[in-house]
Amino acid sequence: MTLLAAFAVLLWRYSGQADISIGTPVAGRTQVETEGLIGFFVNTLVLRTEVRGEESFRELLQRVREVALGGYSHQEVPFEKLVEELQPERELSRSPLFQVMLVLQNTPREELKMGELRVQALELASETAMFDLMLVVDEREAGCKWEWRIGVRCSAPRVWRACCSTIGSCLKQPSPSRNASSRNCH
Repeated sequence: MTLLAAFAVLLWRYSGQADISIGTPVAGRTQVETEGLIGFFVNTLVLRTEVRGEESFRELLQRVREVALGGYSHQEVPFEKLVEELQPERELSRSPLFQVMLVLQNTPREELKMGELRVQALELASETAMFDLMLVVDEREAGCKWEWRIGVRCSAPRVWRACCSTIGSCLKQPSPSRNASSRNCH
């Protein structure tokens, strides 16, 4: 949730918009009975947070936690059903409810063995994002691997510098309030 909050601050600083909607995929395996099944159960959550310049990062983190837990508790509602109910203005070139996605890959990777045959995941590089901006964080034993997927409207080096600065300052000093004019965490 800290990553989600820091990402929201980055988007606030970068876009100047306080109302931040971030899409995130969820595994959709909330019951023990579905954990061992083969199949695609992934759903997309839209986590919407208002970033307020006068509050501390800890206050924002608490609100992001509430939003995320609320979203997770309703993760069985299909994204398509949400779009159908909300009926947002549609533009075929964009996702209807968010343009930024955060993907956290935190499932353990196990080598699959079938007799003498061993199967392992193949990493495929993706040059572009399906959204304006997509951050994929892959937790591994040695640490996290960060991958930025940038849409055609964004500048990768500028986004990377802004992210490093934002996340670093939020984690170093989470308590002091941010100055709205500087759009920083301290």
